[in-house]
Amino acid sequence: MEEFAEYILNEKDLISKIEIIYFLAPKLGINFDKSIIFKTEIARMFLKYSKAKLDNNLVLTACLLCNCKKIDNAQKMGKVQVYAMEGAQHLKKLGFDPRFCKICEGVNRYSGQTQREPESDVLELADQFGGMLIDRPERIGMMPDEALVLIEHRNLKDEYNRYLEIFRDFVEEVGKIQISGAVNTTVFARLQKLIREAKDVPEFVKQLAIGYSDTVDKKLETLTGKFENNENRPMFSSETEQKILKHVSEKVEK
Repeated sequence: MEEFAEYILNEKDLISKIEIIYFLAPKLGINFDKSIIFKTEIARMFLKYSKAKLDNNLVLTACLLCNCKKIDNAQKMGKVQVYAMEGAQHLKKLGFDPRFCKICEGVNRYSGQTQREPESDVLELADQFGGMLIDRPERIGMMPDEALVLIEHRNLKDEYNRYLEIFRDFVEEVGKIQISGAVNTTVFARLQKLIREAKDVPEFVKQLAIGYSDTVDKKLETLTGKFENNENRPMFSSETEQKILKHVSEKVEK
Protein backbone atom coordinates (compact mmCIF):
# COMPACT_ATOMS: atom_id res chain seq x y z
CA MET A 1 0.00 0.00 0.00
CA GLU A 2 2.96 2.36 -0.41
CA GLU A 3 1.11 4.11 -3.24
CA PHE A 4 -1.54 5.25 -0.74
CA ALA A 5 0.51 8.28 0.32
CA GLU A 6 0.71 9.74 -3.18
CA TYR A 7 -2.92 8.86 -3.85
CA ILE A 8 -4.36 10.58 -0.77
CA LEU A 9 -2.12 13.65 -1.00
CA ASN A 10 -3.11 14.15 -4.63
CA GLU A 11 -6.79 14.22 -3.66
CA LYS A 12 -7.38 17.91 -2.88
CA ASP A 13 -11.07 17.78 -1.92
CA LEU A 14 -11.34 17.25 1.84
CA ILE A 15 -14.66 15.40 1.81
CA SER A 16 -13.41 13.01 -0.87
CA LYS A 17 -10.20 12.55 1.08
CA ILE A 18 -12.19 11.62 4.21
CA GLU A 19 -14.34 9.14 2.29
CA ILE A 20 -11.28 7.44 0.81
CA ILE A 21 -9.55 7.07 4.17
CA TYR A 22 -12.75 5.81 5.82
CA PHE A 23 -13.18 3.14 3.15
CA LEU A 24 -9.53 2.02 3.27
CA ALA A 25 -8.93 2.36 7.04
CA PRO A 26 -9.60 -1.33 7.88
CA LYS A 27 -7.28 -2.48 5.11
CA LEU A 28 -4.60 0.03 6.10
CA GLY A 29 -4.72 -0.88 9.77
CA ILE A 30 -5.47 2.64 10.95
CA ASN A 31 -7.86 4.20 13.44
CA PHE A 32 -10.41 6.51 11.82
CA ASP A 33 -13.48 7.76 13.64
CA LYS A 34 -15.72 10.79 14.13
CA SER A 35 -13.32 12.47 16.55
CA ILE A 36 -10.62 12.65 13.87
CA ILE A 37 -12.98 14.37 11.45
CA PHE A 38 -14.14 16.72 14.22
CA LYS A 39 -10.56 17.83 14.91
CA THR A 40 -9.80 18.13 11.20
CA GLU A 41 -12.78 20.45 10.72
CA ILE A 42 -11.41 22.66 13.51
CA ALA A 43 -8.01 22.70 11.80
CA ARG A 44 -9.66 23.56 8.48
CA MET A 45 -11.53 26.48 10.01
CA PHE A 46 -8.40 27.70 11.77
CA LEU A 47 -6.35 27.64 8.56
CA LYS A 48 -9.04 29.60 6.76
CA TYR A 49 -9.27 32.12 9.61
CA SER A 50 -5.53 32.61 10.16
CA LYS A 51 -4.38 32.37 6.54
CA ALA A 52 -1.24 30.70 7.86
CA LYS A 53 1.37 30.29 5.13
CA LEU A 54 1.16 26.52 5.08
CA ASP A 55 0.15 23.86 2.57
CA ASN A 56 -3.45 23.37 3.71
CA ASN A 57 -3.81 20.07 1.86
CA LEU A 58 -0.75 18.66 3.62
CA VAL A 59 -1.89 19.91 7.05
CA LEU A 60 -5.40 18.50 6.72
CA THR A 61 -4.12 15.16 5.41
CA ALA A 62 -1.78 14.97 8.40
CA CYS A 63 -4.65 15.86 10.72
CA LEU A 64 -6.68 12.96 9.33
CA LEU A 65 -3.81 10.50 9.80
CA CYS A 66 -1.74 11.62 12.80
CA ASN A 67 -3.94 9.65 15.22
CA CYS A 68 -3.91 6.51 13.08
CA LYS A 69 -2.58 4.36 15.93
CA LYS A 70 -4.44 6.03 18.77
CA ILE A 71 -6.81 3.83 20.75
CA ASP A 72 -9.84 5.88 21.76
CA ASN A 73 -10.30 4.39 25.21
CA ALA A 74 -6.61 3.97 26.06
CA GLN A 75 -5.99 5.05 29.64
CA LYS A 76 -2.49 3.73 30.17
CA MET A 77 0.08 6.52 30.02
CA GLY A 78 2.53 4.25 28.25
CA LYS A 79 0.20 3.93 25.26
CA VAL A 80 -0.59 7.64 25.28
CA GLN A 81 3.12 8.40 25.07
CA VAL A 82 3.87 6.17 22.09
CA TYR A 83 0.84 6.22 19.79
CA ALA A 84 2.06 9.22 17.77
CA MET A 85 5.48 7.63 17.24
CA GLU A 86 3.90 4.32 16.31
CA GLY A 87 1.58 6.15 13.94
CA ALA A 88 4.50 7.91 12.24
CA GLN A 89 6.27 4.59 11.75
CA HIS A 90 3.12 3.10 10.23
CA LEU A 91 2.65 6.06 7.90
CA LYS A 92 6.21 5.59 6.67
CA LYS A 93 5.24 2.06 5.63
CA LEU A 94 2.31 3.52 3.72
CA GLY A 95 4.68 5.59 1.61
CA PHE A 96 4.72 8.98 3.34
CA ASP A 97 8.01 10.87 3.33
CA PRO A 98 10.05 11.52 6.51
CA ARG A 99 8.88 15.12 6.89
CA PHE A 100 5.20 14.18 6.70
CA CYS A 101 5.77 11.47 9.30
CA LYS A 102 7.61 13.95 11.51
CA ILE A 103 4.70 16.39 11.23
CA CYS A 104 2.28 13.69 12.34
CA GLU A 105 4.52 12.56 15.19
CA GLY A 106 4.51 16.14 16.44
CA VAL A 107 0.78 16.03 17.23
CA ASN A 108 1.96 15.63 20.83
CA ARG A 109 5.26 16.27 22.58
CA TYR A 110 6.11 12.82 23.92
CA SER A 111 8.65 12.07 21.20
CA GLY A 112 10.83 14.93 22.46
CA GLN A 113 11.31 16.60 19.09
CA THR A 114 13.59 19.63 19.47
CA GLN A 115 12.86 21.10 16.04
CA ARG A 116 9.11 21.06 15.55
CA GLU A 117 7.57 21.52 12.13
CA PRO A 118 5.11 24.45 11.81
CA GLU A 119 2.37 22.07 10.67
CA SER A 120 2.77 20.06 13.88
CA ASP A 121 1.79 23.11 15.91
CA VAL A 122 -1.52 23.31 14.05
CA LEU A 123 -2.12 19.59 14.61
CA GLU A 124 -1.33 19.96 18.31
CA LEU A 125 -3.83 22.78 18.83
CA ALA A 126 -6.63 21.15 16.82
CA ASP A 127 -6.05 17.81 18.56
CA GLN A 128 -6.05 19.21 22.09
CA PHE A 129 -8.85 21.70 21.61
CA GLY A 130 -11.02 19.30 19.65
CA GLY A 131 -10.44 16.50 22.13
CA MET A 132 -11.68 18.65 25.00
CA LEU A 133 -14.85 19.66 23.14
CA ILE A 134 -15.85 16.05 22.46
CA ASP A 135 -17.94 14.11 24.99
CA ARG A 136 -16.08 11.41 26.89
CA PRO A 137 -17.43 8.57 29.05
CA GLU A 138 -16.23 10.41 32.16
CA ARG A 139 -17.41 13.92 31.16
CA ILE A 140 -19.37 15.96 28.65
CA GLY A 141 -17.58 18.09 26.10
CA MET A 142 -16.13 21.30 27.48
CA MET A 143 -17.05 24.82 26.48
CA PRO A 144 -14.53 26.40 24.06
CA ASP A 145 -13.32 28.96 26.60
CA GLU A 146 -12.74 26.24 29.19
CA ALA A 147 -10.69 24.19 26.73
CA LEU A 148 -8.65 27.22 25.71
CA VAL A 149 -7.76 28.03 29.32
CA LEU A 150 -6.51 24.47 29.90
CA ILE A 151 -4.42 24.52 26.73
CA GLU A 152 -2.81 27.85 27.59
CA HIS A 153 -2.29 27.44 31.31
CA ARG A 154 -1.84 23.67 31.73
CA ASN A 155 -1.00 21.71 28.58
CA LEU A 156 1.29 24.31 26.98
CA LYS A 157 2.19 26.25 30.09
CA ASP A 158 5.90 25.42 29.80
CA GLU A 159 5.96 25.01 26.03
CA TYR A 160 5.51 27.30 23.08
CA ASN A 161 3.42 26.85 20.00
CA ARG A 162 3.92 29.37 17.22
CA TYR A 163 0.19 29.56 16.46
CA LEU A 164 -1.16 29.68 20.02
CA GLU A 165 -1.82 33.42 20.03
CA ILE A 166 -3.79 33.48 16.80
CA PHE A 167 -5.56 30.25 17.79
CA ARG A 168 -6.76 32.02 20.91
CA ASP A 169 -8.08 34.84 18.69
CA PHE A 170 -9.73 32.22 16.48
CA VAL A 171 -11.52 30.52 19.36
CA GLU A 172 -12.66 33.78 20.91
CA GLU A 173 -13.89 35.38 17.69
CA VAL A 174 -15.35 32.34 15.97
CA GLY A 175 -16.98 31.36 19.25
CA LYS A 176 -19.13 34.48 18.98
CA ILE A 177 -20.45 33.69 15.50
CA GLN A 178 -24.09 32.66 15.44
CA ILE A 179 -25.41 30.09 12.96
CA SER A 180 -29.08 30.38 12.10
CA GLY A 181 -31.29 27.32 12.12
CA ALA A 182 -34.22 25.83 13.98
CA VAL A 183 -32.35 27.12 17.01
CA ASN A 184 -29.62 29.74 16.69
CA THR A 185 -26.33 28.53 18.07
CA THR A 186 -22.58 29.15 17.85
CA VAL A 187 -20.11 27.58 15.44
CA PHE A 188 -18.51 25.26 18.01
CA ALA A 189 -21.79 24.37 19.71
CA ARG A 190 -23.26 23.32 16.36
CA LEU A 191 -20.21 21.20 15.60
CA GLN A 192 -20.51 19.52 19.02
CA LYS A 193 -24.19 18.84 18.35
CA LEU A 194 -23.44 17.29 14.96
CA ILE A 195 -20.90 14.82 16.32
CA ARG A 196 -23.17 13.87 19.22
CA GLU A 197 -26.10 13.13 16.94
CA ALA A 198 -24.24 11.40 14.10
CA LYS A 199 -24.33 7.64 14.52
CA ASP A 200 -21.24 7.03 12.39
CA VAL A 201 -18.58 8.64 10.20
CA PRO A 202 -20.67 8.78 6.97
CA GLU A 203 -23.53 10.56 8.72
CA PHE A 204 -21.19 13.06 10.38
CA VAL A 205 -19.42 13.80 7.08
CA LYS A 206 -22.77 14.26 5.34
CA GLN A 207 -23.87 16.83 7.92
CA LEU A 208 -20.62 18.74 7.50
CA ALA A 209 -20.84 18.66 3.71
CA ILE A 210 -24.47 19.63 3.17
CA GLY A 211 -24.53 22.78 5.22
CA TYR A 212 -22.17 23.27 8.11
CA SER A 213 -18.80 23.89 6.43
CA ASP A 214 -20.13 26.21 3.72
CA THR A 215 -22.15 28.20 6.25
CA VAL A 216 -19.16 28.62 8.54
CA ASP A 217 -16.89 29.61 5.64
CA LYS A 218 -19.23 32.45 4.69
CA LYS A 219 -19.12 33.68 8.27
CA LEU A 220 -15.33 33.39 8.39
CA GLU A 221 -14.98 35.56 5.30
CA THR A 222 -16.03 38.52 7.43
CA LEU A 223 -13.12 37.90 9.82
CA THR A 224 -10.15 36.70 7.78
CA GLY A 225 -9.29 40.02 6.16
CA LYS A 226 -8.02 41.52 9.41
CA PHE A 227 -4.72 39.58 9.18
CA GLU A 228 -3.96 40.13 5.50
CA ASN A 229 -1.05 42.43 4.68
CA ASN A 230 -0.62 43.28 8.35
CA GLU A 231 3.14 42.91 8.66
CA ASN A 232 3.24 44.80 11.95
CA ARG A 233 1.03 42.32 13.77
CA PRO A 234 3.25 40.42 16.24
CA MET A 235 3.28 36.65 15.87
CA PHE A 236 3.67 36.11 19.61
CA SER A 237 2.58 37.81 22.78
CA SER A 238 5.31 38.96 25.18
CA GLU A 239 4.55 35.94 27.39
CA THR A 240 5.09 33.51 24.53
CA GLU A 241 8.27 35.31 23.47
CA GLN A 242 9.68 34.65 26.93
CA LYS A 243 8.84 30.95 26.58
CA ILE A 244 10.65 30.85 23.25
CA LEU A 245 13.74 32.59 24.58
CA LYS A 246 13.84 30.29 27.61
CA HIS A 247 13.41 27.18 25.44
CA VAL A 248 16.17 28.24 23.03
CA SER A 249 18.62 29.16 25.78
CA GLU A 250 18.09 25.79 27.49
CA LYS A 251 18.81 23.94 24.23
CA VAL A 252 21.98 25.99 23.67
CA GLU A 253 23.23 25.25 27.19
CA LYS A 254 22.72 21.53 26.65
